[in-house]
Amino acid sequence: MLSRMDLRETFATNLRRLRNGKGWSQDELALEARISRSYLSQLEKGVYHVSIKVIGRLADKLDVEPDEFLKRVTKRARAK
Repeated sequence: MLSRMDLRETFATNLRRLRNGKGWSQDELALEARISRSYLSQLEKGVYHVSIKVIGRLADKLDVEPDEFLKRVTKRARAK
């Protein structure tokens, strides 16, 4: 079973991976998703909890299904 911290870390890892996969900076994604770059940075560090509304915006802009943010990433996949 995942702990709350594990879920935040999983979300943060996937958010960074998906953003980088698009070749976008934090500034670009934040602007597109209508959130502050500072907030996005904290989400990518696993500091803040994210709302369903923001997950929806991020998923839309990154062109992924919302559940992509909670998929476990293997160590091998993180290294890519």
